[in-house]
Amino acid sequence: MLDRPQYAAAMTDQSSTDDAMTPLDAFACLDLRVGRVLEATPNPAARKPAFILRIDFGPLGIRTSSAQLTTLYDANALVDRLVIAAVNLGTRKIAGVNSEVLVLGLPDEQEAVVLLTPERDVPLGGRVY
Repeated sequence: MLDRPQYAAAMTDQSSTDDAMTPLDAFACLDLRVGRVLEATPNPAARKPAFILRIDFGPLGIRTSSAQLTTLYDANALVDRLVIAAVNLGTRKIAGVNSEVLVLGLPDEQEAVVLLTPERDVPLGGRVY
């Protein structure tokens, strides 16, 4: 797992030394997988409104995430939705929750998070490449 300084260095280092990580190598270090939201509950301990998500990644198992998605989504709309998440960044304690994965999204014009999701059903745990 890369920490932020290693990742930043890898993204900017264009040298040709054998031990330098290229931007493509840095991207390859990310393990991005598809999962299905099983459960979404509000996190009352969060400073900013957030959901606690339980996500099924098929052969990788069920993982938990804290996600600030309340602007565009309600809990019921998230259940059964396919999402893309980084599964190898480690666990972080966020508002009392052991967040094991980082669910990915993009900001809309008002900076609300729009989830990244596959356009078709795909196997759970499938790797993004």
